[in-house]
Amino acid sequence: MPLAAAFFDLDRTLMAGSSGMAWVRASYDAKLISRAQMLRWARDGLVFRLRGSTDEKTKAAMDQISDVLKGTSGRDLQRLGPQVLAGVLPRIYPEMLAEVHSHQDAGRPTFIVSAAGNDLVEMVAQVLGMEGGIGTRYELDGDGLFSGRLDGPFMYGEGKLEGIAGFAESHDIDLGESWAYSDSASDLPMLRAVGNAVVVNPDGALQEVARAEGWRIMHFEKLGRRLAIAGATLTAAAVGGGSALLARRRGRPPTRARRGRKR
Repeated sequence: MPLAAAFFDLDRTLMAGSSGMAWVRASYDAKLISRAQMLRWARDGLVFRLRGSTDEKTKAAMDQISDVLKGTSGRDLQRLGPQVLAGVLPRIYPEMLAEVHSHQDAGRPTFIVSAAGNDLVEMVAQVLGMEGGIGTRYELDGDGLFSGRLDGPFMYGEGKLEGIAGFAESHDIDLGESWAYSDSASDLPMLRAVGNAVVVNPDGALQEVARAEGWRIMHFEKLGRRLAIAGATLTAAAVGGGSALLARRRGRPPTRARRGRKR
């Protein structure tokens, strides 16, 4: 008999915010991207945290990543894993981990499906005790360098549906009896492909669809929206001005006040 399974989006569904932010920081620390690029992607991450993303912005981000990382060693990218994981795990929602366990206790395998890199997605799934992960795969050339092309569908929108449909066929999973969880209207193709769609802290567009379709809606985001906007605004200002501030301070001796605080 075909299995029923449960598929979980990662960013803003299983976890608060974006796994991409942890990846950006790790890439900068490993000197794979410049400070300027890190700051640009950090600002984009703040917007994503509050408003989600659009198809155009997501495609643009993927193009930028491909351009920046083309020629990078696959081994170097793989070595980012532990640091990225350390940034992701504290942001996992306990409520969603309880959903994962509930499905497993009912005999349903659980999978993360995300636009994030496949290595990261599989690593997070393994640490959370899930049965697997389905992420975006990147092509490596004969020398083990990132070619700048994808090896399979980009796991976003219709590409995510293509990914889970192929996975379900090869693993004898019945999507009509399965569950899918997401926060964003971009995942409507995946949500409509399963028999049991659940929306998690949904964006406005997805919430409207969920209400019309009678889907289950989970609301548990603890951070108030006004507080989130205020905090993100302050953080954006700090990130945006950080480079100039450091440049002004670089080379200056510490002030007496700072020396006093150090002691």
